[in-house]
Amino acid sequence: MLVYGVCMRFRYLVASRDLRPGEIIMIVDPLVVGPPQCCQPLCLGCYKKLDLEVNTYRCEGCGWPQCGRDCPGRGTEYGHSGAECQLYETVRHKLLAADSSKLTPLYLVVVPLRCLLLQSDTEKWRTLLTMESHNEIRQKLPAIWRNNQDNVVNRIRKEWGMVQYEEDLIHTICGILEVNSFEVGQEGVSIRALYPQAFYMAHDCVPNTGHTDDKSFRLRVRASTKIHKGSSIYLSYAYTFQGTLKRRDHLKESKFFDCTCARCSDPTELGTYAGALKCPQCPTGIVLSTAPLDRDADWRCNNNACTGYTVPARSVRHLVDKIGDEVEALDESSIPALEAFITRYQNVLHPNHYHCLGVLHLLCQLYGKAPGFLINNLTEAQLRHKRNLCRQLLKVVDVLEPGYTVQGMGEVNKTGLTIGAGVLLYELHAPLMVLTTRGVEAHTISYRDLRSRLKEVAACLEQSSIILSFEPETSNEGMIGRAAKDALMRVREWQRIIAKS
Repeated sequence: MLVYGVCMRFRYLVASRDLRPGEIIMIVDPLVVGPPQCCQPLCLGCYKKLDLEVNTYRCEGCGWPQCGRDCPGRGTEYGHSGAECQLYETVRHKLLAADSSKLTPLYLVVVPLRCLLLQSDTEKWRTLLTMESHNEIRQKLPAIWRNNQDNVVNRIRKEWGMVQYEEDLIHTICGILEVNSFEVGQEGVSIRALYPQAFYMAHDCVPNTGHTDDKSFRLRVRASTKIHKGSSIYLSYAYTFQGTLKRRDHLKESKFFDCTCARCSDPTELGTYAGALKCPQCPTGIVLSTAPLDRDADWRCNNNACTGYTVPARSVRHLVDKIGDEVEALDESSIPALEAFITRYQNVLHPNHYHCLGVLHLLCQLYGKAPGFLINNLTEAQLRHKRNLCRQLLKVVDVLEPGYTVQGMGEVNKTGLTIGAGVLLYELHAPLMVLTTRGVEAHTISYRDLRSRLKEVAACLEQSSIILSFEPETSNEGMIGRAAKDALMRVREWQRIIAKS
């Protein structure tokens, strides 16, 4: 029985009964799968990236580059199908003559044409056309409309002579893809797909679902929180750990709507201050938007005792974008470089500002793994630093991606059923365990403290293994989940031994 219903008037999903965290809401196969909008040459069968100087094989039928004659995606529904190959036969000479630089823009037509080929399947075509395209909005955005006209519509109809596909219909398909596609893929492969039913899920910047896909591109959507009967089922079309300015701009530019969710409406972003700045005129003030749903509203210090520091929104955007460029240029493998960034902006950005969160997340993973910073070589101060970073990030995750709870976890309680939370919990267990082991060796912790610490380590690993058990086994997250499960067994053995002593 379906656990959701569709509100057709407003096009969103609601729970038809109470849903538990982790419960499957839907399992759906894609309507269509294919290359993302911006991609380098890849195989149209298995989507493996191709270096055309090394991978010189071309499909005998149509001339598109492929990984080889024995590609597992050759002739398959979600790979390089026979119908697709036949469609490209008339432009085979053009594809064979195209080098890497000329091929790259040609990938923009692949998924639209795969959508158009669905006309041979009445049910799938009907489902596709129920998806929103926002043509009336997109037509008023010259850059987007012209890009599709030049790179998709004109290429299909004028350059390749496929005039059986009408111009307006191609634009509609482009809009459907821009509004409704999911980013999917395994083992380094990044592609996009359209799914029936899933496209009805509404957006919220604090989602109550999570989703995964497997090697066959089948999508599994699960509840990440308790969802009560009659409540809306949400996903997030934006990156959760960005500030409101950035998220709303992204949603407006890519999904064509203005988000007015509770998080976007709150200057503090639900108390996380993920987009906040520090006041330069007083020691405790935090600079926030005076009207977060107005991208041009002034920002002002929230300290009533302050002299009233105010800054225009354009200046905030300029500053945040400039710092963002600096983040992009950072050496993501260098602990000193990342720590220097945090120090440099500690009086400018709130500690939970999304630029800081991204850098802190990298540090959480590097401490314990980077050369010169392996977990058993870290000083006690460095171990405590890693522990504190993990806890800081988990508190933010708990608000922005809330969900699954394992009781009795002390300070690590009520963390979201999300990939990020699962990885952070695994990272947190490491400094906790090493600090505990060193305390035992130095005889500086009591029997009672030892039991308490092991309980916290076990709780971290238990929740990490549960959360990451939903991820594909071959993914990095899936492997971390298995490692967490193995480590949990060892910690529980310790607990049994200590309980008997």
